[in-house]
Amino acid sequence: MEDVDLVHAWVTEPRASFWGMGELSRAQVLGIYRHLDALPTHQAYLAYRDDTPVALFHTYEPADDRISACYPVEPGDVGIHLLLGPTPGAAEAGFTRALFPELLTHALIGHSRIVGEPDARNAKVLARLQRTGFTLHHEILLPATTDPEFSQPEKLARLVFFTPDRLPARSEDLY
Repeated sequence: MEDVDLVHAWVTEPRASFWGMGELSRAQVLGIYRHLDALPTHQAYLAYRDDTPVALFHTYEPADDRISACYPVEPGDVGIHLLLGPTPGAAEAGFTRALFPELLTHALIGHSRIVGEPDARNAKVLARLQRTGFTLHHEILLPATTDPEFSQPEKLARLVFFTPDRLPARSEDLY
């Protein structure tokens, strides 16, 4: 994975603490992304604006993920994770609001509903998701995983959903 240094830097920053990877070494992050890359049900993307990476975006099939123990997965569900990259200098007003619909549109290709499980303590992200059109549901306890290549601790999360009818009519309206 040629972007491991960038991804490692992003996921280990204090602002990414809710990703739970802050203490991982470069080799451990590389191992996680190699593992994810080998799964046909999980994809990881770097989103670029011009030639600059701006976000780390994951999609996954909830039926093949630990979240399936927490809600009744429906045909057409797709899960997402999103980490915005650091902004050198001042943050650009409206950028996140413009980026979200583009990523959500991508995730919805071939799917009818997006599911997410952000950390229940991450009030800032929960507020952003709600402003974007996500419906916030109850808290869930994601079980720990025991896969030796990609173990994850138990996590208190908030179940969120997004459907295509919540997308803006035209993303250009957001710029």
